[in-house]
Amino acid sequence: MNKQTVHQLILDKLRVDLDIAERAALTAYETATHEENIAENKYDTLGLEASYLAAGQAKRVEEIRQSLALCQNLTLRAYDAQRGIEVGALLGLEDEKGREQWLFLAPDAAGVKVDVVGQPITVITPRSPLGKSLLGKFEGDEVEILVAGTRQQFAVTEVL
Repeated sequence: MNKQTVHQLILDKLRVDLDIAERAALTAYETATHEENIAENKYDTLGLEASYLAAGQAKRVEEIRQSLALCQNLTLRAYDAQRGIEVGALLGLEDEKGREQWLFLAPDAAGVKVDVVGQPITVITPRSPLGKSLLGKFEGDEVEILVAGTRQQFAVTEVL
């Protein structure tokens, strides 16, 4: 697994998401400002609803832009066994039932998923409970988090 390839796939995915969000925001804005959507009475709320949608879409565009900028400015470093896991790490985790998953610890863009040769990789951030608990850990370490009152334990199987 190549960390640079994963990073590039994440950037590509964010660019596609940004393009889709920008088009959706433009469409919502055009709908909100179209002359046919001017309210004729207090029960005619199509224009108002469209303006709420346009505002939400504009906010989403800004969130994706911020994620993209932070991820573009991320300097990837090789795993340092002295410093442990840090932002920019690509790592494999195994849960108590032996299920393995791959994660990319990024400064933002939590939840973005990419696929490398059939292997799904999920982006997490240091703000998440799992991301926070992984910082500074090493290959072979175990981490434990509490999610909705349920304890989950993971072993770090590999770090790139």
